[in-house]
Order: sequence, then C-alpha cells, then structure tokens
Amino acid sequence: MFFQRLPEHKLRLPTAEEALPGRDTPIQTSQTTHSVLGTPLHPPFPEQMQTLIVGLGCFWGAERRFWQVPGAYSTAVGYAGGLTPNPTYEEVCSGMTGHNEVVLVVFDPEAVSLQHLLKVFWESHNPTQGMRQGNDQGTQYRSGIYVSDMAQRAIAEASKANYANALQEAGLGEITTEILPAPTFYYAEDYHQQYLAKNPGGYCGLGGTGVCLPG
Repeated sequence: MFFQRLPEHKLRLPTAEEALPGRDTPIQTSQTTHSVLGTPLHPPFPEQMQTLIVGLGCFWGAERRFWQVPGAYSTAVGYAGGLTPNPTYEEVCSGMTGHNEVVLVVFDPEAVSLQHLLKVFWESHNPTQGMRQGNDQGTQYRSGIYVSDMAQRAIAEASKANYANALQEAGLGEITTEILPAPTFYYAEDYHQQYLAKNPGGYCGLGGTGVCLPG
C-alpha cells in the first residue's frame, strides 16, 4: 500500500519549544446534548458514571463505535495528550500540538465493564501502526488509552498484554499503544461531535486486525 510521505514533524511529537501556544479559553461550542443518546456532553455526569479516554485513529468513526455500546452513557470527541492548551482542529492537524484525536467515553460500570470497552477499543483498530491508522498518518492518529485511576490502568495493561499475545500468535507486529494517566480533555468543535450521525455517509477510516481479544 502506498502512503504519501508526510513532513517529518508530523510523525513525531513536538517539543515544548516547538508546540503551538494555543489559548487561555476553550474554543466556542454550543452543543450540550449528545445527538444520538440524548445525554449531556459535558460534566457533571451522574455520580455512578466512570470515564475513559481512548485514541484509535480518526475520531469520527471511533466515537460511533463507543456510542453504539450498550451501557455507554455519553461520548464526545476531543483532543488530549499534547502540549497546546485549548487547540483547534486545524492546529491539531498541523502536528504542532502533540495532541491525539480522542473519544471521551462516559459509562455506567454496572451496565458495561471496562474490560468490554477495551475489547471494543482493541478490535476496532490496528494498534501496531505507530503514528498512523490505515491511510491516516500523523501523531494525532496514534493509539492510546488514557486512564482515570490506577485500577483502570491495571486493567488496561492486562488487556494490552492479552491482546499482544493474540497478535503475536496471528503473526502481527508489536503494540504501539500508549497507556497514560488521563490528561486534560479539550472538547472538539461542535461539527465533529457525533459526526457520523450528522453525516451518515461521512468518512470512517477505522479497520481492525481481525484478531479478537481473548477472554
């Protein structure tokens, strides 16, 4: 498969000196309700809810995978894991913020387990591709799990090891997914939220490996 050669800076994370300065205030948004689930996009969420942030390629298709999960209370797309405060989509795409395109998943652990959400995560993309997902290339398409606490991290690390074994048995490469404490989540612009519900024929570049997470 042929991939267009990107500028080198788009395939590595910027240093603090290189990163765009961003802004002190969030970008203007007006959408407050999930277009599909009818639940709030912003906190405060009900007390029993937990959150998970994941990056698995273009966030349009990634978000749809999670709002379709029974037990998901709400989802939103945004930017996380970088250096630039309150970035715009154009700034993230420049490769000079360090941010990843991510999905915030708000879920009821009594209705859906973190393990199941991670199964959806692993099986919905190829976590061996580094700064790329399919034809989408750049640091904003890297694979990542951003956890809320140490309990989530332990489950995520165990899930990663389990899936790494399955990929190895299938003859595929090593996982490049980063697992980190949840950074600040910056909401993306309104038109990105639930994009594929608003644009049913829109682009979705997600593609899994065909390998299932055991267990």
